[in-house]
Amino acid sequence: MPADTRTGLRVEGLGKTWRQASRPVFSDLDFALGRSDRLAVLGRNGQGKSTLIKILGGVLPASVGRVDWGMTASWPIGFGGGFQGSLSGLDNIRFLARLYDRNFAELRDRVDAFAELGHQLTGPVKHYSSGMRARLAFGLSLAIEFDCYLIDELVAVGDARFQQKCQEELFAQRADRAFIMASHDVHLVAAHCRKALVIEGGRAKLFDDVHEAVEIYTWLRAA
Repeated sequence: MPADTRTGLRVEGLGKTWRQASRPVFSDLDFALGRSDRLAVLGRNGQGKSTLIKILGGVLPASVGRVDWGMTASWPIGFGGGFQGSLSGLDNIRFLARLYDRNFAELRDRVDAFAELGHQLTGPVKHYSSGMRARLAFGLSLAIEFDCYLIDELVAVGDARFQQKCQEELFAQRADRAFIMASHDVHLVAAHCRKALVIEGGRAKLFDDVHEAVEIYTWLRAA
């Protein structure tokens, strides 16, 4: 199947500055994403990778700029803050089933089969480990289906078998979908992404060649 070249996301003049901070996390960020593009977000710790993913996912507000979606996007996978902690995993699934107009029983079964949480789904999410919350978020994202997946280091969750399962579901079963993936794993990025955004010192540069971006990022990490 040929790649879908239609624009699914346009970001213009995006910037984020924390209150009372002397400098922005990043500023003047512009890029477009096609409906089957795969974009990596690279940067050293604290440079704003997760912040960008959360802004794109609607979890955090931008300080300036625009984010215009022309396709459906997941919440940030790997971020567990979107759940109601006092509710059980099942109740969170029920809430999202209503929000996205999905059949609860079907959604529950799909999430349970993927996340492998079993009876723990009946317990409050606030008692889940970070890995359990990430499994629940990943399972829900895959069960509901989106045009674009926002990924924040989720593939680091679980054992090797579960990580392989995650990669199979995302990169093989959904090869026609768009991705924006923040990751420190340069091998994963090089294998699955076509472009990359490197954030460093409050500025971001888009590379059409992901391998060039990986080289720059590797140099920055070693500096």
